[in-house]
Parts: sequence; C-alpha cells; structure tokens
Amino acid sequence: MVTGQKIIQKSNNNLEKGRVLSIQVSLSGLSFLVLDSDNDVIVDLIDIVFEKKCTPQEVLDQLTHNFNSNEVLQYSFSKITVIHDNEMMALVPSAIFEEEHLSDYLKYNTKIFKTDFITYDVIKNDDIMVVYIPFVNINNYIFERFGSFEYKHNTTVALDQILQIQKNTNDQSMYINVNATYFDLVVTQQNELQLYNRFEYQTKEDFIYYILFTAEQLGLNPEHFECTLMGSIKEDDSLFSMAYKYIRNVSLLSADKMRYSQNNSTENFTLLNSF
Repeated sequence: MVTGQKIIQKSNNNLEKGRVLSIQVSLSGLSFLVLDSDNDVIVDLIDIVFEKKCTPQEVLDQLTHNFNSNEVLQYSFSKITVIHDNEMMALVPSAIFEEEHLSDYLKYNTKIFKTDFITYDVIKNDDIMVVYIPFVNINNYIFERFGSFEYKHNTTVALDQILQIQKNTNDQSMYINVNATYFDLVVTQQNELQLYNRFEYQTKEDFIYYILFTAEQLGLNPEHFECTLMGSIKEDDSLFSMAYKYIRNVSLLSADKMRYSQNNSTENFTLLNSF
C-alpha cells in the first residue's frame, strides 16, 4: 500500500513533552512555528524573509544561525515537521503513479540531475501524489540536530486543507494562497481537485491576469465562481482590490477554517495547517 508518509527516525530521549515545531523552508525565507500541543496554544511564530533568493547552502546557513541564536528554537521537541516549499514538484494521479518512475514525472517541468533525491507525498484522499525534490541538506541538518522528524511538500499541506474546507461545497471554487512573490492557485469541485498551479508575479496586474486567464481556460465565469484568498493578503491592499474589481464573489478565507490562526489572520496558511 502506498502511504507517502516519510518519518526519519533516530533514538532521541531528550524531548520536550508537548512542544512541537514546524519549519517551512524555501529559497526566499524561513518560517518557524512552535506549538504547545498539550494546551493547543501557539508559543511562537517566526517569519524570516530573505533580501534575495538564496542558494540551498545559504538557506542552511540561515537555518543554523536561527537555531543557534534564537532561544525559543533551542528546546528539544516532541515532534518536528519540515515543510519543503519549492517549485520542483509535480502532481500525479494515483491511477497512473508508479514509484519507480519518479524522475519521469519531474523532468518536463524542472531541471533534475542524476544525484537528486526525489520523493512523494500522498494527498489524503489518495487520488493524487505530490512528487518533488526536497532540500536534502536541510533534512540532513534536522536529522543530525534533533533525530526523528517528518517532512512533506507545502503543496501537500495546502491541498489537504483546501480539500477539507471544500468538502461540503458542490460548486466550482477557486482558492488562492498569496505569498510575497508568487501565489498558489487551486480550483476544486465536489471535494475533487481540478487544477493546481503556481504563478510568480511582480505587480497587481500580473496577479489578476493569471487568475482571469486560468478562469477562462476552465470556463469559469467571474460573475459566478467563488474566489477565496488567503496568505499574505488583506482586504485593504491592492491585490485584494484588483481581484474584487474583476471577480464578483471574492472574499478572504475565514480564520476559523484553519487548524490554527494567529491574530485572526490566514498569513502563513501552509505553516499553520502543517500539524
């Protein structure tokens, strides 16, 4: 049976009971979420945005620095999850998925090398596999420092949560998770994924162009479909205003539809839904 669950294990008896850590890693930044799982309370959320896109080694240097200098990250944790956030991924329907052909699924949309380690996650409804290349140097560092941990791709976390939100809705819906330089766009209907894509943008015009282009390709009428925004976006910013100008039914995701929320916000959507 394919499970896609990846837990790297090593004996470690020095654990802080009830305190768990989730880390989201990308070439553009790092985020850390420390949770007191016994009391279901966020202890701390640290969000670091790099001035420029870094190399994997530079990201590791930043990660090491934060673990060595930030007191809240120097605890031991009862559970650690690493979220790999990169574009080196592809979605594959489970009906045609074959584990021995992982590189074939990626070679048409990302540059891969023979030495790359390729793995996969399973979306909870078991219909889709997320095939991707994780940051191996980050995994190695976390293993050496803490021992056992789990890792997955940010697309896995986002789709699992969005499909959970969508499960009681029959109509086609669009969900957009906004980040500083890119956004993930998801279209669902009746708890099934119809489309996922990531778009890089620089202006609000780029932002709305990709949304409307996707809607046109799928035959979605901007007067009818529901568009839900989350992540680094608020009602009073230019991206929301641009979306509201062209799409009749646009709204921000309610924070009560997330597993955890800080300050009633959906920023760090993936990280806050990673436990």
